[in-house]
Parts: sequence; C-alpha cells; structure tokens
Amino acid sequence: MAQHELTEPGVLSLSLSGPTMSDKPDFAEIETFDKTKLKKTETREKNPLPTKETIEQEKQSENAP
Repeated sequence: MAQHELTEPGVLSLSLSGPTMSDKPDFAEIETFDKTKLKKTETREKNPLPTKETIEQEKQSENAP
C-alpha cells in the first residue's frame, strides 16, 4: 500500500510499504512447488522452418522465366 505525504509545499513524497523485491529469488517456494499439479500440454511449433526441399523449389521458381 502506498502512502503519500506532503514534505514541502508542492512536493509529494511517496513511500511504499509491504513486501519489497530483492536481488535474490526466494527458493523456499521453488523447493515446495508441486509439479504434479501442472496440467499436461502438447508443444507444437506455430511457424516451422521450411524444409530443404521447399527452399530448393522456391529458388527454382524464382529463377524460372
């Protein structure tokens, strides 16, 4: 929760209270994480790279009169 206070006329100071971020991650949550609660997904490539054959066909069609 942010708290505002007027320190000088026309100057507003902002102080934050609550959890602060640190440079080091909290490993306690990682160690207690339950992987079995994750749902299964299938990874599919949305934009696959062209095959060698497709590239050759495109090169031939570009060079054709």
